Amino acid sequence: MDKEGLKKFSSQVRRDIIRMVSAVQSGHPGGSLGCTDFFVALYSNIMKHDPKNFKMDGNGEDIFFLSNGHISPVWYSTLARSGYFEVSELATFRKINTRLQGHPSVDKNLPGIRMASGSLGQGLSVGCGAAQAKKLNNDPNLIYTLHGDGELQEGQIWEAAMYAAHQKIDNIIATVDYNGRQIDGDLDDVLSLGDLRAKWEAFGWKVLEMDGHDFDSILSTMEKAKGMTGNGTPIVILMKTEMGQGVDFMMGTHKWHGSPPNADQTANALSQLEETLGDY
Repeated sequence: MDKEGLKKFSSQVRRDIIRMVSAVQSGHPGGSLGCTDFFVALYSNIMKHDPKNFKMDGNGEDIFFLSNGHISPVWYSTLARSGYFEVSELATFRKINTRLQGHPSVDKNLPGIRMASGSLGQGLSVGCGAAQAKKLNNDPNLIYTLHGDGELQEGQIWEAAMYAAHQKIDNIIATVDYNGRQIDGDLDDVLSLGDLRAKWEAFGWKVLEMDGHDFDSILSTMEKAKGMTGNGTPIVILMKTEMGQGVDFMMGTHKWHGSPPNADQTANALSQLEETLGDY
């Protein structure tokens, strides 16, 4: 997909996020909006995957794990609009008996989802296991994971980081949504991560950085990361984003991490986002 197509895709996904969260007055719009461009690029241009023939084992294709599962709206929208399930199902988000739970779940067999997430800190461990399974199966494809920066305050992340370096798991590309904000405030006020690049490097990872709202940066950095796989070292990308990206009153604050917009705010947000692929 060219850059113009990616921008149109992103605008529609952002509309989906606002409408999904607003409809049930529940969910997490801030991080979802911030990670939209990453998800769109990942599923459109970066990963090798087969939406029409989803398999839980992921053999023969790349696998993505969302560790910070609260940003499920952006994932559901991207999956639906990539062909994993009908776009109309987005209207069931967080409703009774829906497959689109507030946090991703595997119990209802939603195509595209291979692990339940929401309890923060677990995704990198799962990703490492899946990456090792691919090596045992002689599968040359890659594992991708996404983590919130606040999630890096969880100790399990660093246990997995040590394990990956020690085991030379070099078929995994982890990305950190580095927006500097979490549910209770700015990251530096809650629990500073310090020099995050130096930390990952000290744990034995190759570290790249990218602008999560610039498709040139996303695509070139991800391709660079793919080219670095297979060399005995795991790879992490620190992705700078803005929570609430695309909606002016949601940007520059942590307050929309887990707060839905009211009717007037929803109308305001949607007025800033072009409908490009048709609302569900």
